[in-house]
Amino acid sequence: MARYRGVIFDLDGVITDTARYHYLAWKKLADELGIYFDEVINERLKGVSRLESLEIILEKSDKKYSQEEKEYYANKKNEYYKEMIKRITPQDLLPGVERFIEELKKRGIKTAIASVSKNAFTVVENLKIKDKFDYIVDANEIKHGKPDPEIFLNAAKHLGISPEKCIGIEDSAAGITAIKRAGMYAVGVGNPETVKEADLILKDLSETDKILELLG
Repeated sequence: MARYRGVIFDLDGVITDTARYHYLAWKKLADELGIYFDEVINERLKGVSRLESLEIILEKSDKKYSQEEKEYYANKKNEYYKEMIKRITPQDLLPGVERFIEELKKRGIKTAIASVSKNAFTVVENLKIKDKFDYIVDANEIKHGKPDPEIFLNAAKHLGISPEKCIGIEDSAAGITAIKRAGMYAVGVGNPETVKEADLILKDLSETDKILELLG
């Protein structure tokens, strides 16, 4: 029997790259608020929730914002983002994603998406891959963002697989920590320095032969 029976994917930076749209939406909001924001600050937002991301951006502001104002601006950023992701098509799948998912299906491995994005369903619909996954976590049901393991544990529970029999795939440091805390095998993709705590590091999902070896 295969050691691993489930593979749980992050969405942004693993399956498709919506990170650019997140950056542009946050940049637009920060510019409107007169707050300095750049790519370096944006790196800190990866894998964390929308309100937590806003808190990081507001560190550069002298003004104090009420909770109501923060929710307003977080929602405003989301509206900008939703407009931008309407442009996403299946052409925006990252290298190797489709082939890897098909190979997992052939082997009877269950799959899930664990994204903190509340727009994950929209993105997945636009990519035309919704039917390829056994489960997609509803971020609205998740109380704690990454690096808390809740989202990965939620995915494993709905797949009906114990965490130690799952592989998690992430491109953020917070995501890798969440996978490890969930007791899963962690695969990091992208910047090796960002995902240095992963058990296995890949450039992208075109290098999945190493994962397939783990599945037996």
